[in-house]
Amino acid sequence: MRPRFLLGEVWTGLRRSASMAVSIILVSAVSLFFLGVGLLAQRQVEAAKGYWYDKVEVSVFLCTARSSEPDCKGGAVTPTQRLTVETLLQSMKPVVKEFYFEDQQTAYQRFREQFRNNPVFADTPADAIPAAFRVRLSDPKDYQQISTAFSGMPGVGAVKDIRQVLEPLFKVLDFLRYAAWGLAALMLLCTVLLTSTTIRQVAFSRRRETAIKRVVGASKAAIQLPFMAETLIAALFGAGLAIASLWASVAYGVRSLSERLRDFAWITVADVWAVSPVIVGVAVLVALLVSWLTLIRYVRL
Repeated sequence: MRPRFLLGEVWTGLRRSASMAVSIILVSAVSLFFLGVGLLAQRQVEAAKGYWYDKVEVSVFLCTARSSEPDCKGGAVTPTQRLTVETLLQSMKPVVKEFYFEDQQTAYQRFREQFRNNPVFADTPADAIPAAFRVRLSDPKDYQQISTAFSGMPGVGAVKDIRQVLEPLFKVLDFLRYAAWGLAALMLLCTVLLTSTTIRQVAFSRRRETAIKRVVGASKAAIQLPFMAETLIAALFGAGLAIASLWASVAYGVRSLSERLRDFAWITVADVWAVSPVIVGVAVLVALLVSWLTLIRYVRL
């Protein structure tokens, strides 16, 4: 089939079935948008984990005279006990990448800075804030080794990892990612059903034209190709709308969040371009596969 003739057939078909083409474009755009949301959510989780896990500090809090921790019944940490903790940290390299000691005064200043706008902690005395060893690990997954080594050790009140605070956030992001994928799968199913029904209706409306083509010797491939091309073009327009919507969401919505919450790794428009080939690929695959199977199974050519 000559390309010029094929393009003419496709253009005529789209013009005559404009409403059905628009319906395929819209439902494809919605389903592919949610697919993109799922892919971007995956990248957001990975970016956030990589950003924060690289900054994870394990804090070995030492006992104070005011400590209520069960392991601090012996009172405030002694210089000997503190030296024992420091020596053990030295011996745990390379699991321990680096560490430093934060005395009570420095810890209190940090505490006041973090909660300067919270009146509940305004009257907290300096001796209530424990000194601590701030530990960076070569691999954040080795936190359990530090916890096992120092928990219950004389002079140590608690061993805490910032991931205990971050994990609930990551779970929420994971839930949103799976929810987006589930909705995308549902919308893709709707796209398949709508596309199949649309092709059958269009083919039925052109049954006389198709019969004439068969009489003059046109092959099945020559008859099927315009239908498939029309579906593919509509799906690609839908993919374009989905990508444009994702770009706008990230460029304006996510960028606004990143300006307010700077201590967090956010996705950028570069991530939208990174997932765009997947979105276009899914659009092409679904359009060609569904149109081909529909024409073979339901439409007599």
